[in-house]
Amino acid sequence: MLTERQPLMKTEAAQLNPVALAFVGDAVYSEYVRERLALSGCGKVAQLQKTAAHIVSATGQSAFLDKLLPHLNEEELEIFRRGKNAKKATKSKSASSLEYNRSTGFEAVLGYLYLTGNEARIRELMSNSSPEDYEIKETVTAFKPVHR
Repeated sequence: MLTERQPLMKTEAAQLNPVALAFVGDAVYSEYVRERLALSGCGKVAQLQKTAAHIVSATGQSAFLDKLLPHLNEEELEIFRRGKNAKKATKSKSASSLEYNRSTGFEAVLGYLYLTGNEARIRELMSNSSPEDYEIKETVTAFKPVHR
């Protein structure tokens, strides 16, 4: 990524607040999704933004998590549980509590892996996605003002 840093030891990362891990993991997942969409060949930024917002939403992450959970190891499952069960200062406006909690757990795992320098494992987990997960499904039409 952009900063020069030494990866944290697993014990150091595991001691971080799971919501802080999720904060980092949210950025990691957002960057992954945006890069994947940008390389898809679609040049319409509005379509890319709308699709990225849907994929990285709590609802989208919770759905992707169904594919991912069977591939998590015991260490990652523990981080997921901690993130899922962590007390959060905010509530989701557009997702259920279950989806929001699951997405926080998912993000905590990504943050943990990223901060411990295990980007290869992130790529391995993300390989469980399919091209359909990143399809741009909606077309965006230009705004045309009505003249009266």
